[in-house]
Amino acid sequence: MFNVRNVRRTHIAATFVSALLCASLWSSTACAEVVQIVYTSDQHYGISRKSFRGEKKVSATKVNAAMVEAINDLPGLTLPPDNGVMAEKPVGWIDYVISTGDIANRMEGTQEKAPMTATACFDLFMTQYGKGLTVKDKDGKPAELLAVPGNHDMTNAVGFFRPMYPEKDDGAMRAMTEMSTGKKPGKDFDPYARPVTLDREKDGLHLLLMGIWPDTASRRWMAEKLAAMPEGEPVLLFTHMPPDLTANRLTNPNGDHGLNPKDGFENLTPDVASVNTTKERPLREHRELAAFLKEHPSIRAYFHGHENYNEFYDWQGPDYTISLPTFRVDSPMKGDVSGGNETELSFLLISADTDTGLMTVREVLWNTNASDTTTWGQTRTVSLKDSRK
Repeated sequence: MFNVRNVRRTHIAATFVSALLCASLWSSTACAEVVQIVYTSDQHYGISRKSFRGEKKVSATKVNAAMVEAINDLPGLTLPPDNGVMAEKPVGWIDYVISTGDIANRMEGTQEKAPMTATACFDLFMTQYGKGLTVKDKDGKPAELLAVPGNHDMTNAVGFFRPMYPEKDDGAMRAMTEMSTGKKPGKDFDPYARPVTLDREKDGLHLLLMGIWPDTASRRWMAEKLAAMPEGEPVLLFTHMPPDLTANRLTNPNGDHGLNPKDGFENLTPDVASVNTTKERPLREHRELAAFLKEHPSIRAYFHGHENYNEFYDWQGPDYTISLPTFRVDSPMKGDVSGGNETELSFLLISADTDTGLMTVREVLWNTNASDTTTWGQTRTVSLKDSRK
């Protein structure tokens, strides 16, 4: 396991070079098999960092603008000599930019001290990321921006057990549902009615994205998608929560199943908790997820945010029945480590080669000298092939 708390990083200075066409570096057949993804999470518009680049109380708008600029600079960077996919070659292109939620911050507050609404937060996200990103894919088309909700986005839509102002705002959830379905939700929009899901396929790699956590409804959707895929096609799973979901995110099993401070459940998924208190570990839910992942070995890696620090590890389930490469990503605003040390601010660059069956995930440290200097942090290469074959 690689953990930011106990692993000494090796920072490799990234060299800026002129962006070169893929065909001028190596054959078009080879480069056509590599899919590259920028992965980030937990933008948390509506709050401030204690400090950033010499300033105090810096808004999420300013911090995220700086991170978008760092993402836009990626194509001109040279990848480190780590023996991974495309090592020592220019990044060159980005196919997708993915955020797994908490784009809005929870709207806890009062009318006198009102926070930024979920609608306003998502509008800012689409302005800064949707319009501000300039990275392009191998064909010269804009990289596709994909987003699914986190617990804060969902909470703003369904309410919370502590006061919020306004009491509800489903703007971010509506926008991500429209991104998912291609249709604008109607007046009778129900955040519980359909999980926000996205699937994409490119060059033999399949991406499955879902809001919050792979609950019963999301697993049912995944099973349908997986059944329709070519045998052996590798799949990457992106969601907000880690595999070890905490009980408070599930629906309250007590009384009328409602939101209340005594029980503390958040009702973020229709799955009713198998335990009666939020302090208990929901082992049944963890076992159900582990069984699903074991049944579908084409899912080769799990990516998540929520806990706001970078970590590369293997999720083994509560009974050690699987070992799935799992990648946790940092937050630009609420980093467990980078919140106190801005030189640790990072996002992930994923380079997946479906020809060789390898994927390299690299930590991009984009604020290492409290300026615009970018370096490479942790790196891990894993197999995209079914280990059972």
